[in-house]
Amino acid sequence: MSPPIAPLGWSRWLVPPAALSIHLSIGQAYAWSVFKPPLEDALGLSGTQSALPFQLGIVMLGLSAAFGGTLVERRGPRWAMTVALVCFSSGFLLSALGAATQQFWLIVLGYGFVGGIGLGIGYISPVSTLIKWFPDRPGMATGIAIMGFGGGALIASPWSAQMLESFGSDSQGIALAFLVHGLSYAVFMLLGVLLVRVPRPRTEEQRADGGTATAAGPQVSARQALRTPQFWLLWVVLCMNVTAGIGILEKAAPMITDFFADTSTPVSVTAAAGFVALLSAANMAGRIGWSSTSDLIGRKNIYRVYLGAGTLVYALIALVGDSSKPLFVLCALVILSFYGGGFATIPAYLKDLFGTYQVGAIHGRLLTAWSTAGVLGPLIVNWIADRQEEAGKDGADLYGTSLLIMMALLVIGFVANELVRPVHPSHHLAAVTAQKGAPDVRQQQSESA
Repeated sequence: MSPPIAPLGWSRWLVPPAALSIHLSIGQAYAWSVFKPPLEDALGLSGTQSALPFQLGIVMLGLSAAFGGTLVERRGPRWAMTVALVCFSSGFLLSALGAATQQFWLIVLGYGFVGGIGLGIGYISPVSTLIKWFPDRPGMATGIAIMGFGGGALIASPWSAQMLESFGSDSQGIALAFLVHGLSYAVFMLLGVLLVRVPRPRTEEQRADGGTATAAGPQVSARQALRTPQFWLLWVVLCMNVTAGIGILEKAAPMITDFFADTSTPVSVTAAAGFVALLSAANMAGRIGWSSTSDLIGRKNIYRVYLGAGTLVYALIALVGDSSKPLFVLCALVILSFYGGGFATIPAYLKDLFGTYQVGAIHGRLLTAWSTAGVLGPLIVNWIADRQEEAGKDGADLYGTSLLIMMALLVIGFVANELVRPVHPSHHLAAVTAQKGAPDVRQQQSESA
C-alpha cells in the first residue's frame, strides 16, 4: 500500500482529523479502569491481575512502535492506520470471547498483546506526517493528533459504563461491551484510513498552503540517534513522567472511591466513571494546550513545568488530598494535563534535536520508555495498595507510599531534562556521510529498519 499523496489544492488541515479518528479510538485504553471492578468481581481477580491487559497493552505499544517505526516511515500513514485498525479491533473481539468463556488469558492476549500492537502502530502512524505538514508549528500539530489519544477515554469511559449498566457487569455483559467496542472502533478508524494524505514533494505548493517548506536544522538517523546521550536522557524524562501519571490513571476509578469511602459523601460507581472522563478531558486539553505553549517557550522549559510543578502537586495530594474532594480532583486534573502534555510535546522535542529525517522512527524507539512505564506505574500503585490492604489499611492510606515514589520519579526526570543539550554535529547525517561515505550511510539506513 503506497502512501497517498495529496492532490493539488489539498488543505493540510484535513490531516489532523484523520489522525484524530485513530487516536480517539485507541485512546480507549485510558478508560480501562472502568472495566477493572467488573472483571475483578466476575472472574475473581485482584487489582494487580485486572491491570495485566492494560499493562501488556502499553508494553506492546512501545515495542511495536519501536520495531515498526521505520516500517511506518517507509510504508506511510495509510498502511499504518490499516494495521492499527485490524489489530485494535481484533483485540476487542478476542477479549469478548475471553469474557464470554471466562478465560482471562484470552482477554490479556486480545486486549493486551494484539490490541497493544494496534495501539503502538496507530499511535505513531500520523506523527511524522503531521510534522511534515506543519514544520512551522510542530508542537501544535502533534498536540492536535495526540490530543485524541488522551481524549479517547472522555468518550469511552461513560460509554463503557453505560454499556455495563445496560448489558450487566457479569462476564456476559462485559463480553457484549467488548464486542460493541471492537465493531464500532473499526468503523470510526476507517475514516482516518480513507482521509489521510502525505504532502506533495513540491515546495512551491507547500509554501502556498501555509509554510510547509522543509525545516532547517540537524538531521539525524534513527540508528545514530540511539548513540546520543540526548536520546537516552529524553527516554528517562518520558519514562519518569509517564510512570508518575499512568499508575494513577489506570487506578483512577477505584482510587477516588477509596480516598473518600469513609467520608459523608462517598463516590458512587457512576461518579467514579465521570472522574475518569474528567481526567481524560484534562489529559486531552494538556496535549494540545501545553504542546502549543512549547512552541512559544521551548520544549525544555515546558518539561520543567511538567516535572517540577508535577512534583509539588503530588505532594499536595499526599498531604491533604483526602480532606477535600474538589482539591483532590483539581490536583489530579493538573497532573493528567502534564502527563498528556509530555506525550504531545516529545515528538516536537525530538524534531528540535534530531530533525525531521526519520523522526517517526526515533519517536517509535523512544516509546519503549512508555512500555517500561506502563509496567512500573500500575505495578507500583496496585502492588502497594494490595499489600496495604492486606495489612489492614484502607482509604487514602492505601496510596501514600505510591505518591511518594511518584514524586521521586518526577525529580529524576527533572534532572535528566536539565542535562539535555543540542546534538553534537558529529551525529548529523551530513557528518556521518562525510565520515563513512554515501554507500555506508545507505546501508545504515537500511539496517535501521
